[in-house]
Formats: sequence, structure tokens, C-alpha cells
Amino acid sequence: MATDGWLADTRVSYDIVAAAYADQVRDSLAGKPFLNSALTLFAELVRAAGDGPVADVGCGPGFVTAYLRNLGVDAFGVDLSPGMIEVARREHPGLRFAVGSMTELPLADASVAGLVAFWSLIHIPDELIPTVFAHFRRVLRPGGPVLVGFHVGDGSRLKTEGYGGHPMKVHVHRRRPERVADWLRESGFTVEATSTLSPYAELPGGMVFARR
Repeated sequence: MATDGWLADTRVSYDIVAAAYADQVRDSLAGKPFLNSALTLFAELVRAAGDGPVADVGCGPGFVTAYLRNLGVDAFGVDLSPGMIEVARREHPGLRFAVGSMTELPLADASVAGLVAFWSLIHIPDELIPTVFAHFRRVLRPGGPVLVGFHVGDGSRLKTEGYGGHPMKVHVHRRRPERVADWLRESGFTVEATSTLSPYAELPGGMVFARR
């Protein structure tokens, strides 16, 4: 899978579905106490580490960025899709959003106090996860927390349609929490906690807390 090819496919796919995707996920944190608790804990860890700007990497339409801001965190969003960033800026006009790829994260070294990647690694091929995590570590300040959320499972599938029936071409990768934790350790992070959400559901979620 050529890097330029899958990145371009992912960017175009999310440009196409941006508005429909935003409609579907806008209230996706409502009634999700475990997700809310994880983000609240992450915000507390950021403050305990000295506070400062927080990057929501793969922010999509910005609903997690906005949630973190409501928790008092100076969060801003970065996303590969210009269409998603346009929607995020429209829906959250007081927040900062920028176009950028997590494979070449456009942030300065040690410039953020925390970083969250909430279900935004699902399209990154396995062989590029170490590159992405190296960027995460590079941009984080020493002691800064990172929270990674993802689909739990094994294997990948090609998604050709979604969010209102719009055409897409993205590979969706499922991973085991222990594998994500290993990648983080190998990238120089200290893993502090892992969890699985709805472990018996058809598509469970996983989260890993780590620290630079």
C-alpha cells in the first residue's frame, strides 16, 4: 500500500463524507460515561503535568476538541481532511483547527502538553504506526499524557461506502490493546493504563493511556 495512495484516498473519502459524518457523530459522547470519564481523566493529567496546549490529532469535525475545551483544556484540532476542518471551524468557531497528517505532524518539538488520538489511527497501516507514535513523542513535552482510542480486534477491511451512502475508499484496521501498548513502549512512552469498552460487542473499543 503506497503511502501517498492510502493518504490521498483517506483525505478524499473524508472530504466527501465530512458533513454527513459530522451529523452522525455530533452527539456521540452523549450517554457514554466511560468515554467521558476517559477524557475527563486525560484533562486532569494534562493539568497535573503543567497544563498547556493539547492536540486532538485526527480531530474530524471537532467534537472531541470541543469537549476538551469545555473541560478547561486548551485543545486544538489537526486533521488530514480539509473538508473535515472546514466543518470543524464552522461548528466550533471559537476553536483552532488546522489541516495536517499525523504521519508528518506539523507541530514543533515539545510544543504540546498532551495529545489525544480518538479513533483516528484506524486508517493508519501497521507499518506506519511507529512513525506516527514517534511524531507524537516528538511534539509532546516531557511528562505529557497521550490518550489513544481505537477499534479492538484483528485484521483490516476495505470500507467503500459510509455515512449516508457516500463512496469511500479507506482501510479500517482493528488492533489489540496490548499491541497498541507495545508500539507505544517501543516508541519511548510509559504505558499507564489500557481498557476495553463493550468487550462482547461486535466492534469493541480500546483505549491506552501513556506518558512521554
